[in-house]
Amino acid sequence: MASTPKRRIRNPKYSSPSSLPPSPMRVLSSIEPPPSLLPSKTEIFKLVAVVSIAVSVAAACNIVVKFFNRQPKPFCDTDSESDYYLSEVCDPCPSHGICYEGKLECTSGYTRHGRSCLEDGSINEMAKNLAKMVESHVCESYSEYLCKGINKVWFRGDELWNNMDKVKLLAEDFGKGNATYLFAKNRAMDIVDNLLEMRDSNIGIKEFKCPELLVEHYKPLSCSVRLWLLEHALFLIPFCVLLVGCVWMLLRVHQRHYLSVRAEELYEQVCDTLEEAALVSRSINGEGEGEPWIVASWLRDNVLTPKERRNPMLWKKVEELVQEDSRLDRYPKMLKGEPKVVWEWQVEGSSMRSSGKKKSEVKKQKSSDLGSNQDQSLKPMEPLKW
Repeated sequence: MASTPKRRIRNPKYSSPSSLPPSPMRVLSSIEPPPSLLPSKTEIFKLVAVVSIAVSVAAACNIVVKFFNRQPKPFCDTDSESDYYLSEVCDPCPSHGICYEGKLECTSGYTRHGRSCLEDGSINEMAKNLAKMVESHVCESYSEYLCKGINKVWFRGDELWNNMDKVKLLAEDFGKGNATYLFAKNRAMDIVDNLLEMRDSNIGIKEFKCPELLVEHYKPLSCSVRLWLLEHALFLIPFCVLLVGCVWMLLRVHQRHYLSVRAEELYEQVCDTLEEAALVSRSINGEGEGEPWIVASWLRDNVLTPKERRNPMLWKKVEELVQEDSRLDRYPKMLKGEPKVVWEWQVEGSSMRSSGKKKSEVKKQKSSDLGSNQDQSLKPMEPLKW
């Protein structure tokens, strides 16, 4: 008998898809976390920045602590035969230093600065002062020898250093020990060897002398001038003689020129005075007012200044010019019982230089003086009335 298929009877509760029970995945996906559970992007950035700063500070502190706690390398011994520059265990011993068991000690004249030895400034100054004292002693002695002929020129080296009492005082002032002083003294001796002239004596001892250029700074000014004059005497004596001769010749030429020019000026004044005297004495109406001649000595005292009267050559030249002039006459005359030499203008009328001008001046003078006193004072260029 044929079997009939059985139909599955569905539960009416789950007959629709919506009525099926939910799966676990669907349940989890449907659940959403609250907004305050996870941090925001700004908070995440702040967190990263704080962590970075903390890590940096920790690393820096670690480096600083390691740097200060690091032990320096010891120094390699000075007597060690190993290659300093290839050694990683110790540092090479610096120059001017002595290293032993990793420790550094500087030699005399040097002080330790960190891991090196530098020159001691006070010892260097002491050496310079010692060298300066030796230089002054040697150069001053040589200067006195050149200027006065006394003292020594060459000094023995051992005598120079052993007889200086100021050296001990200088060492005490610096407060240094014997080793330091000896080091400064050796340094000073090296300076002196390069500064002063040096030679070996017959017995093999060094002798020192101040150089010529250096001794010039120790000579007094008067001594330097005297030595310079003596050194250049062969040149200076002819030069001074030539200079004096040239000056004397120039003065003579100037004096002759002055006398010549001044004599011509005085000669012109004499001619004018004699001419005016002649014109006044020979008036138009024939009535003369005084003599036409003038005493030469009176005329000289009238035209010369007191200073020019002391020079007889000046008036002598004037006399020579007057003697050469044919318009002037010179002849002796007795005045008050004394012989005098008088000068007189011999040309009739006016002269070539001032013919009309002087006649008009004489006429005006005569017309103006008719009613005035005849003893009125005359001008320097007008003729004298005797």
